[in-house]
Amino acid sequence: MKARAPVPPPSTQRRRIANRILSALPARAYARILPDLKSIPLKFRSSLHEPGDKMPYVYFPNTGVISTLTVLEDGSAVEIATIGNEGMADVSVFLGMDQSDSWLLVQVPGTAMRMESPRFREHVEQIPILRALLGYYTVSMLALVAQSAACNRMHTMVQRCARWLLMTHDRVDAAAFPMTHDFLATMLGVRRPSVSVAAKALQATGCINYHRGKVTVLDRLGLEAASCECYRVIRRRFDRLPGRSGADPQGRRLLSSGEHASA
Repeated sequence: MKARAPVPPPSTQRRRIANRILSALPARAYARILPDLKSIPLKFRSSLHEPGDKMPYVYFPNTGVISTLTVLEDGSAVEIATIGNEGMADVSVFLGMDQSDSWLLVQVPGTAMRMESPRFREHVEQIPILRALLGYYTVSMLALVAQSAACNRMHTMVQRCARWLLMTHDRVDAAAFPMTHDFLATMLGVRRPSVSVAAKALQATGCINYHRGKVTVLDRLGLEAASCECYRVIRRRFDRLPGRSGADPQGRRLLSSGEHASA
């Protein structure tokens, strides 16, 4: 009889997990939640939930980007935050809410690890390090929302457009990603002509190329120069999260990309 192939240990399985919250968990904690994680595709422009919906699942993106939008009475929407492999969605579940106040929309396709919300709450209650990691992330998310609000009020459309493109570029780990002017206008809460003018200005300086619904970052440094300080403030905040080099509030060294915590 042919021998059955051995099941890889959790530490080996985790090499396929790019999400920084999951990768920062100690091996034993990760092994506890692994049976409740399911890898799913994040399809472009798919809606994960809308305002008023129940939230049966939480998502830990590996690749791709999820947008959190506020929907107004007239049906218009504006992006208030983005979630990539540094975080999870929806933090409302972590904060104890059962019903969504926001619209979760896949901005860039990719993959995520999905978990049923009831099991997620049980794990948060039983695993202190998971609760702590999610707490650090939630504080950073609040800082992102506050900085984005200030940016939308104080800075030019070109600066805001450059900031959005940089934040998306950070998360997709690729030079090119899908983006239409209509979609970006929704994300920034402005009219399409305003976005078109800003995108043309960035393309004219050689920072990006836009063609048939796809943007390619050609000059990363030029795009950073075109952005406002908000991108740097937000980037520094998220770089301090577990999953990259640095130290957490207890002074311990955090994992850098590709490393895994011991039990």
